[in-house]
Amino acid sequence: MSRYGTLQGRELDESYLTELAAEAERGYDVDEIVKRRAGRPALGDGPSVVVPVRLTPAQDAALARCTASTGKTRSEVLREAVDAYLFAA
Repeated sequence: MSRYGTLQGRELDESYLTELAAEAERGYDVDEIVKRRAGRPALGDGPSVVVPVRLTPAQDAALARCTASTGKTRSEVLREAVDAYLFAA
């Protein structure tokens, strides 16, 4: 039994390694690989900027309540709050 596996939980046994080797020998479509990029989807036209923010316990609790009631992520709620503050007319 192998000690190694894929992220999807498939064991890297001899038959799977043979299958992967055969696939590699057939060659890959580079354009198709580029289309399947992993990672988070883009938020805008370019890469996003990560901004660490420190919150008080009260702010963090209020954020947790907001995410629970809206089903939005912490990042979504914070981006909306920043937009409302910075782009308010």
